Amino acid sequence: MKTLVIVTHPSIQTSVINKRWATELQKYPEKYTVHELYKVYPDGNINVEKEQQLIESHDRLVLQFPFYWFSSPPLLKQWLDEVFTYGWAYGSMGDKLQQRKVALAVSAGIKEADYTEEGKYRYTLGQLLSPFETTMLYCDADYRSFFAFYGAEHEPASSELEQSVQDYLNFIDNL
Repeated sequence: MKTLVIVTHPSIQTSVINKRWATELQKYPEKYTVHELYKVYPDGNINVEKEQQLIESHDRLVLQFPFYWFSSPPLLKQWLDEVFTYGWAYGSMGDKLQQRKVALAVSAGIKEADYTEEGKYRYTLGQLLSPFETTMLYCDADYRSFFAFYGAEHEPASSELEQSVQDYLNFIDNL
């Protein structure tokens, strides 16, 4: 089973977490296709047919992005709006995501304790990611939840970063 990983980071060169995850995934091209939206579409002009074909050629889909302003980078939202079309992703004839395993991989700058009902932001990361889950459910995809790295705005220890890489690979492989 091959997994398409849509990496959407507006400045991947300066990223610590997303860059490291993408670099590791690229070591296994037989298992993962890493598709970096900001590299492929720096002008924001998305080739919808190409993107749909890319999804169709893979068994699983992972959306990988930094979580900021409690959402995704704008290009990922645009990509979802344009690629998940009526008649392709949903609607009476839209079955291309039907039962396709889909998950999220998110780097969150804030500490995990802040993402609790008692924490600073009063919502869990799962609650804040619910629009993505709802989108996948609307398209009848097999939503498999999310993988998260918390506290990314603080320089993680190399051991912590490397553990997240292994945990991320395990997460994808067990979707």
